[in-house]
Amino acid sequence: MDDDVAVHDLIERLLPERLRRLRRVGGVPVVFGGATRPVGGTSSLVISRLTGTLGTSLHGLVVRSGLGLGGAVLRHGAARRVDDYASTAGITHDYDRVVVAEERLTSVFAVPVVVGGSVRGVLYGAVRDPHPIGDRVLTAATTIASRLQRDVEDLLRPAPPVVADPRARALDDLAAVVAATEDPGLRARLARIHRDLGGVPAQPVPGGPRLSPRELDVLRLVARGDGNLEIAGELGLRPETVKAYLRSGMRKLDVHNRTAAVHVACRWGLLAPPTAG
Repeated sequence: MDDDVAVHDLIERLLPERLRRLRRVGGVPVVFGGATRPVGGTSSLVISRLTGTLGTSLHGLVVRSGLGLGGAVLRHGAARRVDDYASTAGITHDYDRVVVAEERLTSVFAVPVVVGGSVRGVLYGAVRDPHPIGDRVLTAATTIASRLQRDVEDLLRPAPPVVADPRARALDDLAAVVAATEDPGLRARLARIHRDLGGVPAQPVPGGPRLSPRELDVLRLVARGDGNLEIAGELGLRPETVKAYLRSGMRKLDVHNRTAAVHVACRWGLLAPPTAG
């Protein structure tokens, strides 16, 4: 996939959760945003996500570099805030019909999402009353945009090359021996040795809990240290879906937190124990 397309798709995928967080943390009633893409031969912002708006006129709005508040952010790559959008002289007023007349927004801020040195998205927050948006809100928005940038760059980073591991090959051989052993007692002892050495048996330990493939996928990433948002991005799921898989997995493992879930899953041979470093 082309890098530009990949960046656009990742921002669009992660944007709804980040806007919800911005609205909750910043306390602003209106949030919206989007990712950049080529429009008419130039890179423009297309607003795609809205929360708290009066209508849908902002949806699909193409914001060109240098025009309006968002266009200023696109051009200069820095956060901007206006206390009264309609009367501010420091921006053009190409979008007043939507921003002022239809949505009746007053104080508005916009922060860039910079990926690979270029502005690839913009997050907005706004109010409809005469009180200006404060520095605390702008700082929170900048932090959320920076985290979005890091998450996108992490997801774009190629996985490290797989290096042949003699220990892993030995564990695979031992797993084959376990599977071929007919004596139940000996098979159980060999399976325990295999687990103690860090191997994951081809089948769960008899009598142990059984997790679905998706529950195991989520727990493997938890064991790696990933948070719910990173897991959602990696597996192409919604964060709420990741939480649901974690809850069902913890219920089957009879534990009450994610750390204990990883520990018990490893003990039952469902996961390989996390490696140090």
